[in-house]
Amino acid sequence: MDRPWLRFDLGQPHQVLSWAVNRPGMVMAQHILWREVRNSDLPKDLDVTEWFATDLQAHSAQDTVAFLTSRDVRRYTQVQSEVGGITAHAVATVGLSNAERIGHRMDYSRRDWGTINIAVQVSCGLTPTALIEAMSIATQARTAAVMDAKFALPMGVATGTGTDCIAVAAPEGQEAYAGLHTALGEVIGHSVYTATLKGAREWINERQEAQHA
Repeated sequence: MDRPWLRFDLGQPHQVLSWAVNRPGMVMAQHILWREVRNSDLPKDLDVTEWFATDLQAHSAQDTVAFLTSRDVRRYTQVQSEVGGITAHAVATVGLSNAERIGHRMDYSRRDWGTINIAVQVSCGLTPTALIEAMSIATQARTAAVMDAKFALPMGVATGTGTDCIAVAAPEGQEAYAGLHTALGEVIGHSVYTATLKGAREWINERQEAQHA
């Protein structure tokens, strides 16, 4: 970590599926990167995608899958799990300042925005279809963790934020299934859920301490 950067080195090129700001979709990459920003970094009329691409190029990181986050990157959480010989390593930055409940929208036009950014690396080689299913498991784990953190909104507990992003990385291979009945689905779910819940609880505790300071 070199604030404002947090780097997740996958060790070798992996297929990575995400909707990250830089290199979204299905790509090959060896690193996943978080870039911490403040409101002052992103004025209203800024082309964020172009600014971020330029910033990444200046740091020789244009080939990374890269997130933007307002969370202090030093507050990241990570969990490594193993089930049935398959390992998963989840790294998350979790902020809930623009939390949402699914099916509703809050007005955050005059407030700071937080976000949840999660990357999870699995050890076994996946087909593209299994990678998509793995993304669904990671997303479900994120949602369950945020709900279990019990951050209250006017319409109920939060289920995520308006700017969440998830990246799932795996070697290319022949594993075709990643559902909840599989060891792969279990290990992804456990690592993402645990890292996200830990990060959400830490953020909520920090917020409560600041309110009472």
